[in-house]
Amino acid sequence: MLGVSLLAGGAISVAVLVAVFISNVPEALASTSQLEAAGHKRGRILGIWILVAGVSGLAAAIGYAALGKAGPDVIGFIEAFAAGAILTMLADDMIPAAYIEGDKLPGVAAAAGFGVAALLSFST
Repeated sequence: MLGVSLLAGGAISVAVLVAVFISNVPEALASTSQLEAAGHKRGRILGIWILVAGVSGLAAAIGYAALGKAGPDVIGFIEAFAAGAILTMLADDMIPAAYIEGDKLPGVAAAAGFGVAALLSFST
């Protein structure tokens, strides 16, 4: 998604960065706590996240290189697909898991985060 965003406007928009940050921080925190509960050492967990960040950067570079000649319809489809994937992950995994843990606010937070990301994308 980040590589495609570079193609669409020459720079990554604030809305995309905020949306990626909002969607990844809770997921990373939840995954980290699950890895710690499973007995993994902090150094190994940090290594995993460094690997994930590296692979993500590589995927962005590949997306930028592979889709350099893609038209606006293709770019729009990819952006919509990525947004849907984030919402699906939140609705299918993160919100139910948080609800089971006893927190009643994840749904509201997800809706607020989506609203902020949408507002930022409409204003930029």
